[in-house]
Amino acid sequence: MNATIHLFDQLPVAPLAEAGLSDAVRAPVRDVPLVGVIRNQRSHRNAGGVEPAISAAATLLVEAPTRRGELLDILRRFAEQRIDYLVVDGGDGTVRDVLTCGTAVFGQAWPALILLPAGKTNALAADLSLPADWSLDRALIAAAAGHCTRRRPLMVAEAENARARVVGFALGAGLYTRAVALGQRAHRHGAFNAMVVVVTALWTVLQALFGRADNSYRRSTPMRLRDSAGRPLPHVQGPRADERFMLFASTLERFPGGVRPFRKLGGALRLAIVDRARAGVLLRIPLVMAGLIGGGAVRRGYHLLGGQEFGLDLGEQFILDGEAFPPGRYRLSLGPQLIFVTP
Repeated sequence: MNATIHLFDQLPVAPLAEAGLSDAVRAPVRDVPLVGVIRNQRSHRNAGGVEPAISAAATLLVEAPTRRGELLDILRRFAEQRIDYLVVDGGDGTVRDVLTCGTAVFGQAWPALILLPAGKTNALAADLSLPADWSLDRALIAAAAGHCTRRRPLMVAEAENARARVVGFALGAGLYTRAVALGQRAHRHGAFNAMVVVVTALWTVLQALFGRADNSYRRSTPMRLRDSAGRPLPHVQGPRADERFMLFASTLERFPGGVRPFRKLGGALRLAIVDRARAGVLLRIPLVMAGLIGGGAVRRGYHLLGGQEFGLDLGEQFILDGEAFPPGRYRLSLGPQLIFVTP
């Protein structure tokens, strides 16, 4: 649960969830809710060490794990006590870790989730429209009033081993991995949330447009992408049909900085793909980010695709919610339906 990019040697391996669980999120079972809290003390906004406080009637079970390996046992204890709400007090990476371990515990029957965004970018919080003064107290009041939003995360599993999997909301490869590394450097200079997204995007585009031919921002990545039937996804032919410039996949609708690349695309699981670093596409990236790209994008090598499942053969590492995972053959699909408490 680190605050900087960490390269995993392999995907986390966890037991598969038991079959037969309800597809619906469990309803609260108490008049005074039992609330399980996972708190990442290393998250940007939690550096002061102050735990979430409430005045509403609720019983808190607060856990502050120092290692990812502790999460599975903590979530199992929460499940045994049938918590009414699961609070994630941290950033997008903490959410990813909790969801990854939680799929082995809750399966398809999760308690309602409350996010207290404490990270440096907080993409999920932006999608859920959580205000800057969002607190556990406000969340419990909103939960009692039935205010909620449904989301399904991405599930990335090894093609040959479904137990090796990671669950999150924003996946990228190619240029995206270099942009995330740049964003981490921006964090060290005090840029967070929407600011870091705008700064990173502008600098990345400028480097890709005007950098030298050997600039890392201009090179492609070995990558083969397939649909659920195993057919190759569209590719504007170039020197290397087995390479792509960038891949981005997410189930979120809105991102920090007003970024909405999937504004005109239906479905839950959506992909944005750039085949090559062509000036005609790079110059349109601001329109792409705003979701205003026109129909000529496919001919230029930019694709927007939706579906339920995709195959990814990645020759270099990919990023999921801020941290890196190794190259390999993966199956990208939708995770369980989750209910998040919102204002």
